[in-house]
Order: sequence, then structure tokens, then C-alpha cells
Amino acid sequence: MSDNKEYVSRADELGNIHISEEVLAAIAAAAALEVDGVSSLAANLGRDIAELLGKKNLAKTEDDKVEVELSVLMGYGHTIPEIGKAIQEGVKSAIESMTGLEVSAVNVNVGGITFPPKE
Repeated sequence: MSDNKEYVSRADELGNIHISEEVLAAIAAAAALEVDGVSSLAANLGRDIAELLGKKNLAKTEDDKVEVELSVLMGYGHTIPEIGKAIQEGVKSAIESMTGLEVSAVNVNVGGITFPPKE
């Protein structure tokens, strides 16, 4: 593990499992994009677009839990609190079921609204 990637480690009875934060970010992004009403991912406020799937969207807390932060663009006409809650539940479920890690928080930022194309 000599590369510059950040990993989240999980102890197992046979040894340790190291999961790249980029993998966790990709899982979170895919889960968020599955929610009806989410148009796309957005840059976090004050952050570069290249960091969307980078390690700065995830943090490991003191008690070995993962905290996720992501920004999305929502489609016009959807209720922001309902879609935000659906994103939180979907991301938490996806990460926990695929990695076995516990998610302590999923912070959702709505970076904008998208409008349907005019006909």
C-alpha cells in the first residue's frame, strides 16, 4: 500500500481489509444517482469538480465509522427534503452492504436544480 491513496481498514478474522476511499466514493455516487430526482453529482461548495469522487468526500471518524459528504443537482419539481433523505438512506445502505463498514453520517448538499428541456 505504498501509493498515495487513502484507505479505510477493517479488521477481519483472517487479517485486514483495506478499501480505497475512491471505491467508497464511487459506491456513494452510484447510490445517489439511483435516486429518482437526482440529476447528477455537483461540485461541493468551494471545491473543485475533480474532487467529486476523490477522497475529500469521505472521512473516517474516531470510532471507525465512515462519514460521507456529497453534493447533487436535483430535478425541478422534486421535494428537496424527501430526495435528500432517500439519498442518505441509499448511500448508507449501499456502503454498509458492500463493504461491511458502518456509516455514521451522509451529508447531502444540494448544489443546484436542473430544469427539463423546453419542447
